[in-house]
Amino acid sequence: MSYTIENIAEVTGARRVGDVPATIDWLLTDSRSLSFPEETLFFALTTKRNDGTRYIPELYARGVRNFVVSEEKFQQLESEKLAGCNFLVVSNTLKALQKLAEVHRDRFQIPVIGITGSNGKTVVKEWLHQLLSPERAIVRSPRSYNSQIGVPLSVWQMHEAADLAIFEAGISEPGEMRALQNMIKPTIGILTNIGGAHQENFFSLQEKCMEKLTLFKDCDVVIYNGDDEFICNCVAKSMLSAREIAWSCKDMERPLYVSKIEKKDNCTVISYRYLDMDNSFTLPFIDDASIENSLNCLAACLYLMLPAEQITERMARLEPVAMRLEVKEGKNGCLLINDSYNSDLSSLDIALDFLDRRCAVSGGEKGTPLKKTLILSDILETGQNTPTLYRQVAQLVNRRGIERIIGVGNDISLSADRFNVEKAFYPDTQSLIKAVGQRELRLENEIILIKGARKFGFDALTEVLEKKVHETILEVNLGAMVANLNHYRSFLKPETKMVCMVKASAYGAGSYEIAKTLQEHHVDYLAVAVADEGSDLRKAGITSNIMIMNPEMTAFKTMFDYALEPEVYSFHLLDALIKEAEKEGIANFPIHIKLDTGMHRLGFAPADMPRLIERLKEQNALIVRSVFSHLVGSDGAQFDSFTRHQIETFEKASAELQAAFPHKILRHICNSAGIERFPGAQFDMVRLGIGLYGIDPFDNSIINNVSTLKTTILQIRDVPAEDTVGYSRKGHLTRASRIAAIPIGYADGLNRHLGNGHAYCLVNGQRAPYVGNICMDVCMIDVTDIDCKEGDTVEIFGDHLPITVLSDALDTIPYEVLTSVSTRVKRVYYQD
Repeated sequence: MSYTIENIAEVTGARRVGDVPATIDWLLTDSRSLSFPEETLFFALTTKRNDGTRYIPELYARGVRNFVVSEEKFQQLESEKLAGCNFLVVSNTLKALQKLAEVHRDRFQIPVIGITGSNGKTVVKEWLHQLLSPERAIVRSPRSYNSQIGVPLSVWQMHEAADLAIFEAGISEPGEMRALQNMIKPTIGILTNIGGAHQENFFSLQEKCMEKLTLFKDCDVVIYNGDDEFICNCVAKSMLSAREIAWSCKDMERPLYVSKIEKKDNCTVISYRYLDMDNSFTLPFIDDASIENSLNCLAACLYLMLPAEQITERMARLEPVAMRLEVKEGKNGCLLINDSYNSDLSSLDIALDFLDRRCAVSGGEKGTPLKKTLILSDILETGQNTPTLYRQVAQLVNRRGIERIIGVGNDISLSADRFNVEKAFYPDTQSLIKAVGQRELRLENEIILIKGARKFGFDALTEVLEKKVHETILEVNLGAMVANLNHYRSFLKPETKMVCMVKASAYGAGSYEIAKTLQEHHVDYLAVAVADEGSDLRKAGITSNIMIMNPEMTAFKTMFDYALEPEVYSFHLLDALIKEAEKEGIANFPIHIKLDTGMHRLGFAPADMPRLIERLKEQNALIVRSVFSHLVGSDGAQFDSFTRHQIETFEKASAELQAAFPHKILRHICNSAGIERFPGAQFDMVRLGIGLYGIDPFDNSIINNVSTLKTTILQIRDVPAEDTVGYSRKGHLTRASRIAAIPIGYADGLNRHLGNGHAYCLVNGQRAPYVGNICMDVCMIDVTDIDCKEGDTVEIFGDHLPITVLSDALDTIPYEVLTSVSTRVKRVYYQD
């Protein structure tokens, strides 16, 4: 929508200097984002760090002729050197910008959703767009334009074809929301949540919440979490006149009652009642934040009368919201900017602006400027007719200096004539990928913006164009780990509990991600070696019960502070723990009693039971949560008679302990091998260790491989016969050979004893023996008989090379190989 310069001067109360006729379509506050100089009005904002007035001469040189400046700055400006301009002189440029946005907003009588809160604003906005856009032409805040400057620029986008607007509002100081409310004037308000973000400028959390609620003072309806007592109290105090949709998981009398939330492996099923009608939907996420965000979206969709069956269908297809443009290194000297999450004219302009800025600091391999390329899909659901839309796209492309456009989709292909640059068009993404793969389309030394609607699946295109970084990584398949968990669960009675071992950084796989996944799959206990491992998990958000297998005397306070439950194996440890707990005023702190039934490593002897019971009964600082023992040889059939003896000993001693106390004491002795081989010894709980990570301890077979250690070939050289390779000249060659260097060594966990031909890795599926001594950071392999090149992937162990091959070569156990992988090796997690 256009305004004349006269209109804007009147609206803002500006003193106009200059009489050049002008029509304004674009508002600009950042000189780097200029697209259409002739139709642009630049607001010279003054901030604590910058003065927009100093950019006016540069913008004038680039064709801008309309400026809003403050009285003070105008006096300092050499306006006589800027002939043919309009200056709108105001007392405050930011307030003038906001006043213009207020007037523009008043021209529309459409539903406007205003979203505020501490977290989740952008996700709710983008998910509402995904849910509602098929039927509605929606204007929404670009990215996170929710500030005093971002909101007016967002509101300015409202146009005649729009029938819904969705705007975010963020504040960091008292008094800011009034200005945002005047511009947004929402008819529907959503409060996501209230947290500590930007708290430093508020006297209290209540003051901040009341400030945020100011946004909703003239709303028709306000949506919020009715189970949040703090928010409910603030809403009541704010005395809003709006109807409330306070959704609740507890109160059946609420207008939107969430009757059930059922988390599954990779989705959540949510059942709800609204206006006496029961329905449900499946959300493709399981985290609590996504569930809360979806319920806010649900309430808005129901209020806007989106049919329940469409809500169900579209909720199941919700996609993650990318919160930032991703910059990745591409093949052939290219730089990729991935923005393949939404596609509209406004976000295209922002992405092109980002490309422009990035291009200014990026050069090719020889420092030459990178060619600016745009890969763009059809822009869907804009409410504009196709010719008008792509005429505007072509103008943006020209203004931003794009040198090549690659279009994907029918609409943009039909508009090919509008683009006066190097161009190519394809009907769909697969056709483009095929052209790149067959080298019909060559992309070299270019900065490429990949911008597309979700339905075009440009993530697959990014994967093809992205350069695979040469690095050593440990790939961890979380799906395989869950499959192993379920494999062992299949041997258990339904009531049997499970402890999962995540000590030693989850056997090298990375304790947090493993613990998080296990927590989602409702294991009963996690077990770590020392208290620091447990406290790290707590700090990372793990709430499951955590058992400490090797508690240290110096870590008692840590265990109390983080609710970490220690095993107790001696009277000395027990007495010290009781003394410290009593000193801290702690009662009934859970502990786990360890019995020695034959390993003779740690534990109370069965004969100690009367004394142990007496000591436990004379105090109330500690309470026995479980009693357990370790099987010595459950993984070997030759030890079965001894294993049965251990089980019998444990059963008798643990029964004696249980008989002395009225509360339930859990009993557990089975490890991974015991779970499968001694099902009668499940007792109340079992402990799953190496089996969780995919190795059957009975025969060392692989159940489902979890960890794959990979690297890449750095360099290949031809070495003549009789030469040597590596330190100390240990790698003697008997033939002319091709030797590859790979970036992994003993500092990464590759044992030196594997060198000199004692083991091999896999290159393109073929065995490549280690040559010479393994170095700290690099080792060499023989690829003479393998078709390979620099950059090819090398598997050290994993899906195709079982870790047991390495452990057998080292005459050790798989545990040692897994836990030896250095923390400097990057872990990459994925789920099939």
